[in-house]
Amino acid sequence: QVQLVESGGGLVQPGGSLRLSCVASGYILEYYAIGWFRQAPGKEREGVLCSSVSDGITNYADSVKGRVTISRDNAKNTVYLQMSNLKPEDTAVYYCATVLFSNDCPERPSDYDHWGQGTQVTVSS
Repeated sequence: QVQLVESGGGLVQPGGSLRLSCVASGYILEYYAIGWFRQAPGKEREGVLCSSVSDGITNYADSVKGRVTISRDNAKNTVYLQMSNLKPEDTAVYYCATVLFSNDCPERPSDYDHWGQGTQVTVSS
């Protein structure tokens, strides 16, 4: 059974940084694409970044360009989302997701078939 578990969210002041983690079980992330999404209250879920082993990084949100990076630790079967210079508008629940056994990075959340439970990021002074 494939399971994705996010962690690392929390309360951070504007201008601060956070590193979110997505750990997989029953699935080897090293070989497949993994995407990060976020959903703010009252808004639709939107893509942030996606990492494909074959195609590199796809950035979906112009609002976070230059402030987020994605990286992998294959030994830990973990993908990280490093966020810096956080703004109040970055407040959202952040999710990692994958299209099982695929290296595709679709932009639409509905195209992903496995999701983590999400981790809350709150940017506030």
